[in-house]
Amino acid sequence: MAKQAIELSYAVRFRVVFKYFGQLCLVLAALTLVPLAVSVIFGDTSISLRYGTVIGGLAAFGAGLAQLRAPAKIQANEGMVLVALMFLFTPLVMSYPMMGSGLGFLDALFEAISGVTTTGLSTMTTLVGAPQTFLFARAWMQWYGGLGIVVLSLALVMQPGLLAKGLAVTEAETDDLVGGTRAYARRALIVYGVLTVLGIIGSWSAGVGFFDAVLYTFAAVSTGGFAPHDGSLATFGWPAQVWITLLCLAGAIPLALYYRMLKEKRRVAVDFLQLRAVVIASLVVSLAVGATMRLSAGMAWPQVFHHAPLLALSAQTTAGFSSMPCDQLDAGSKLVLIFSMLVGGGAGSTAGGFKLLRLLIAASVLRLIVQRTCLPKHAVIEPRLAGRRLQVEEIQAALLLMVLFVAVVALSWLPFVAMGYSPLDSFFEVVSATGTAGLSVGLTSATLPPLLKGILCVDMLMGRLEIMAWLVMLYPKTWFGRRMEGK
Repeated sequence: MAKQAIELSYAVRFRVVFKYFGQLCLVLAALTLVPLAVSVIFGDTSISLRYGTVIGGLAAFGAGLAQLRAPAKIQANEGMVLVALMFLFTPLVMSYPMMGSGLGFLDALFEAISGVTTTGLSTMTTLVGAPQTFLFARAWMQWYGGLGIVVLSLALVMQPGLLAKGLAVTEAETDDLVGGTRAYARRALIVYGVLTVLGIIGSWSAGVGFFDAVLYTFAAVSTGGFAPHDGSLATFGWPAQVWITLLCLAGAIPLALYYRMLKEKRRVAVDFLQLRAVVIASLVVSLAVGATMRLSAGMAWPQVFHHAPLLALSAQTTAGFSSMPCDQLDAGSKLVLIFSMLVGGGAGSTAGGFKLLRLLIAASVLRLIVQRTCLPKHAVIEPRLAGRRLQVEEIQAALLLMVLFVAVVALSWLPFVAMGYSPLDSFFEVVSATGTAGLSVGLTSATLPPLLKGILCVDMLMGRLEIMAWLVMLYPKTWFGRRMEGK
């Protein structure tokens, strides 16, 4: 069987990869016009020149590649390669204008990767005095990074499957990566745009200045967490904190749910299952964090009721905003938040982690195994989720990804411990990076050794693309072997 699969496999076609990579470069050039305009408005001339150089290079490079003739349909491995290439290429390119704010290359690259992957970790000690263009650029990268991951990953990485089939308008879309991507993009962009506009208006109404309202909204709906102030959510009063946290929750819910409810007037069981799961998980984490804050740290009840829900929602949605420094948390609270960040939000949302949907699939399989112990051997029982029978491939993919997430965390955690950092704090930081959450206990800083910065960068990229795209990139048969021509 394995030999037959190898014989039937096709390597990526370079013309296809180059053509669509060129088109994506043109899209990136268009997106970069926004921070260029902001830099001009704020008079950051040196940064403007850097953005102009990047835009010119992207436009020329992308236009040349986009002219290549290639088949309209692309293979799954070609789609995954494109996703991985863009999430590598974008931060590399955007590091150059970010260095105009005084950062060295490694810190600028770290910041750009954290932005594009919607993580929110930063090596900057303070944001006081940072150029406003720099603050806007970070939030803007998170905004289009969050949209991009929904569109590209759902259409390419997770396709086909339980969620992708649910998102498709027609069955044919699940077999057409390019057409499916466009369909997902239209729906996701509508929802994303509406959430962003409402977020800015609501934040402004809650007493946040307009510029800050834009930046916090960009970071909230993308569940990115880059705040333009050192205090994150602590900068504002409770109305703004609650509103921004609700925006994070809105971003951690499958975007398809909004579109179906508003445009198609229909309900899909998987979407509502994930909505309930995100809300219930957030409540459970809030109670657990609150209990440890009170019992272990002896925190006063008013502080518990204030910080526990905000931190729990921030961890579960992987937004990364904080109402208090996480290094002041007790060990129990850190452990609860670690598990919450690792699981993350709903699939089809901007949240990170290995997703609650996969945890629900694992729970369904576990329940089935327990039920079978009470049934006769000839009884037939199938794993189901939200009324739908789960395919063997879906179960295997879900369980494998959860194992891979844990493996990446374990392998990344060991170097931190070996270099003398606190095991618990190291675990917290690595999970935060891999789950693209962005909460930090203070280990991520400019003084962190380059090796450990590099590990966190790899974790952010791995977690954002859910590992599989990178494995496809490294698989030799992806690049070498027969190629499908003329189709």
